Amino acid sequence: MSWPERIEGDGFALRPWRDEDADNLVFHANDAQVAHSLGERFPHPYTLDDAHAFIAHAMHLTAEKAYAIEINGAASGGIGVHPGEGVERHNAELGYWLGRTYWGEGIATAAVRMLVPHALRELKLYRLQARVFDDNDASIRVLERCGFVHEAVLRRAVVKHGRLLDLHIYAITRDTLDAAQ
Repeated sequence: MSWPERIEGDGFALRPWRDEDADNLVFHANDAQVAHSLGERFPHPYTLDDAHAFIAHAMHLTAEKAYAIEINGAASGGIGVHPGEGVERHNAELGYWLGRTYWGEGIATAAVRMLVPHALRELKLYRLQARVFDDNDASIRVLERCGFVHEAVLRRAVVKHGRLLDLHIYAITRDTLDAAQ
């Protein structure tokens, strides 16, 4: 099996990033509240140059996978998987974000729930993890609803916008997912 080109959800789809997504990407990503809970690779302010650079990168990924979250025909967020290397080659990092317009609608939860089985299968993973800042309750709820287990707290591990934060590690394993199906 290979990565699907498009994964249909209820009112949204996961699909590859396209050049024409740049304006929508800037519209949703250039939001301080969106950037607040994301790592430094996600800049703020988010410019058209940032959007073009990200889309060019996403369109040429080989080991990683990055999908746009399409709502009403427009890219409104993103979700992706970054596989580990060497001894961590059967582990990967999950990342996702959604434009504030669509917060609270269950879209992020549904997108994670849809992508996880594909990621575990396609990348031959035993484990998929996500890292969450301790003040990101919404993302913690997304992961818990999708069967991720809280594994660790890295105390005072990150500085974001001058704030010293704990970093939570959540993970799901293939055997856990298989048992639930």
